[in-house]
Amino acid sequence: MPGGSQTTIGILCGAGAGALWGLVFLAPELVSDFNPLHLTFGRYLFYGLLSAALLAPRRRVVLPGLTRREWLGAGSLALVGNIAYYALLSTAVQLGGIAMTSLVIGFLPVAVTIIGSRDAGAVPLRKLTLSLAFCAAGALCIGWQALAAPASGSTERQLAGLLCALGALATWTWFAVANSRWLGRLQGITAHDWNLLTGVATGALTLALLPFAALLDSSSHTAADWLRLAGVAAGLALFASIAGNALWNRMSRLLPLTLVGQMILFETLFALLYGFAWEQRLPTVLEVCAFALVSLSVVSCIAAHRRPAGDSPQHG
Repeated sequence: MPGGSQTTIGILCGAGAGALWGLVFLAPELVSDFNPLHLTFGRYLFYGLLSAALLAPRRRVVLPGLTRREWLGAGSLALVGNIAYYALLSTAVQLGGIAMTSLVIGFLPVAVTIIGSRDAGAVPLRKLTLSLAFCAAGALCIGWQALAAPASGSTERQLAGLLCALGALATWTWFAVANSRWLGRLQGITAHDWNLLTGVATGALTLALLPFAALLDSSSHTAADWLRLAGVAAGLALFASIAGNALWNRMSRLLPLTLVGQMILFETLFALLYGFAWEQRLPTVLEVCAFALVSLSVVSCIAAHRRPAGDSPQHG
């Protein structure tokens, strides 16, 4: 059945994107001596350069078909979904830790699924009740220990991190919905080209905002520190922004928006796995329960989308 095959490929693309995007939660810990804006701008400067280089061979095919509307769309996605999102997320990780930040971002599928349920042809929200319940229970288990006692040792610091994480959640929710809808209405532009165009817009905005990073940081760093930052930023640009976004955009054209929202759970799962590896520990009983609940959430959502024999999983 073609629909089933498209769903399977879309889910695999979503899992791959989640595995690569999970790295963005670990990166702030690797360069914790730098301001979050340094990592954000470094990542997206490399993202813009790589995108421009990859787009160059196809510029005469892609660029003539673009209007001011598409460039504004790519620019808004770049500013809100890339720069603002990652600045907020990096700050949240440094202030409140990976577990707390993962908890908040873990609620993203709920927000996106609720919005996506209003789209034409989407699975009714009542059929996703069980999946959403598993998602909420899993997210609560993931962050219970972090919220029961401030991981940073300071209630004020933890609260500031939580507010930044909520801001990241808001920007990511907007990006997930807006990007999926853009992909659904673009004509003559592939998902990969759209990712690269968004990357070029992100790089341009990064250059414009770069002076703010210098003004907000008065600390001194060695040449080795800057090389470490450059390496982490370049790695995020290549693996998370280029490869991860390409997989995500491919998935967004194969799955309906309600299932797209559930796929974001993979990012939470991989972020926690990387966090366990970084902290050199095994998951607790609550964290094991969370993995089981999140997995059940994804499986039940897939089942809800496959039951109607006449439905196609392709969105847009």
